[in-house]
Amino acid sequence: MSGPQANRTRADALARRIAAHLHAQEGTSRAWDLVLEDAGEGWARASLRLRADMLNGHGLAHGGVIFALADTAFAWACNSRNVKTVAQAASISFLSPGRAGEKLTAEAREEAGEGRAGVYVVRVTGEDGRRVAVFQGLSRAVGGPVIDNAETNEDEHE
Repeated sequence: MSGPQANRTRADALARRIAAHLHAQEGTSRAWDLVLEDAGEGWARASLRLRADMLNGHGLAHGGVIFALADTAFAWACNSRNVKTVAQAASISFLSPGRAGEKLTAEAREEAGEGRAGVYVVRVTGEDGRRVAVFQGLSRAVGGPVIDNAETNEDEHE
């Protein structure tokens, strides 16, 4: 095995499984054809292709769609250790417009964590690599597993 998959840890495999589980449960992900690109411990990447129904009155990507894409990657990243975690606060800075037909990608990364709180930065980019938005999220662990022990034990068989 070569490439990024070669360096996968059990924690990364579990994080990917958790992200896939959350993705399957989210109505927004299905409605907007949001794609789970990849995930690992403390990070996740999601994407979507901008459709006409995702645009604002100026014909540009609606800010709520960009926020939802970033928030989804954030959710997958902050739940990656199999502890139910929610957003406590989030903000976004829009830097460049997304256009109809363009694929946007959001990559969330944990910046810091202490106790039940975590700080994440999500960078949303366009197909040409330009920065569309930067999202900052503060997570709060609320306890309990995201997926049950039977699913986490699958790591032993990889």
